[in-house]
Amino acid sequence: MDVSDKERLRNTIREKNPEVERREEEEEKVEEEEMKDLAQSVKPGVFQQRGGKVTRPKVWLKNELIRVGLAESLSTYVMMSLGLGSVAQVVTGQGAFGQYLSINLGFGLAVAMGSHVGGKISGAHMNGAVSFTMCVFRRLPWKMLPLYISAQLLGSFLAAGTIYAVYYEAIHDYCRGNLTVTGEKATAGIFATYPAPYLSLIAGFFDQVFGTAMLLLCLMALSDQKNKPAPAGSEPAFVGFLVLLIGISLGSNSGYAINPTRDIAPRVFTAMAGWGSDVFRAGNGWWWVPLVAPPIGGVLGAGLYKAVVELHHPHLSEAGGEMVEEAVPLDKEINTIENMCV
Repeated sequence: MDVSDKERLRNTIREKNPEVERREEEEEKVEEEEMKDLAQSVKPGVFQQRGGKVTRPKVWLKNELIRVGLAESLSTYVMMSLGLGSVAQVVTGQGAFGQYLSINLGFGLAVAMGSHVGGKISGAHMNGAVSFTMCVFRRLPWKMLPLYISAQLLGSFLAAGTIYAVYYEAIHDYCRGNLTVTGEKATAGIFATYPAPYLSLIAGFFDQVFGTAMLLLCLMALSDQKNKPAPAGSEPAFVGFLVLLIGISLGSNSGYAINPTRDIAPRVFTAMAGWGSDVFRAGNGWWWVPLVAPPIGGVLGAGLYKAVVELHHPHLSEAGGEMVEEAVPLDKEINTIENMCV
């Protein structure tokens, strides 16, 4: 029996028994409803289907400032936890669980993961120097700066506390319970940066200015849509590679803080956790250098790229015999890579 014969037989049965036809129509309607429910269930923010109605979580944050602050705090927390964890593992393991390159890789990958966590909501700056520079160049409203700085400080402080708890026994076993800032068994450097013994404050200040300038200069280049930007979706990886490169090339003098909020919050934590006021006295009072130098370096680096490259892009292009201005849509520009960083 071929397909046409089967269809004729089915039609004959329907004509003789209307109940069969009605039942088949009901089954088709049920199948259509199930397909609609399945399509609705995959929509963002939809968690359950009850009686054909879409249900959403009872708590739904609509305040943009709160959403941005939470995302920035969490992205900073992830970045700092994984980064500081790589340092703790190398220090307490005394070389058995990694070397200096492990720290470079750890922070680079940590920055990439942090960028994924908050990139679409806050931009995942994770760095007070980046936020300050974005305000200077009108990429971020000045009124948002306190929110970003507060969120980054909170995330960094909590990350320091978390890593201290995770490595508490390892740290105390390594230093025999003597928490010191300098010396052979110093452990304060797990959380904040300190200068090498040979480094003066002036040289260290320049080191931080230059390192942060390179960071922002390269970020501006990676986000420049008229130059050679990072491919869409790959921005976090490129930011991570950039931080890895800075650590490999500019890290030995003072630990490449290049981030004021990354340094001061864990430093305050260590002062409270048992290392004491030595965290502010060490290195001839080094603590203020990673706080002041990175914002200056960030503005200089971003300004250098803008003055030498960005301002000289052709503003007009010929299209169909007419002169048409080239522009990047505002919503795309806001979410480009300059809003992400360590």
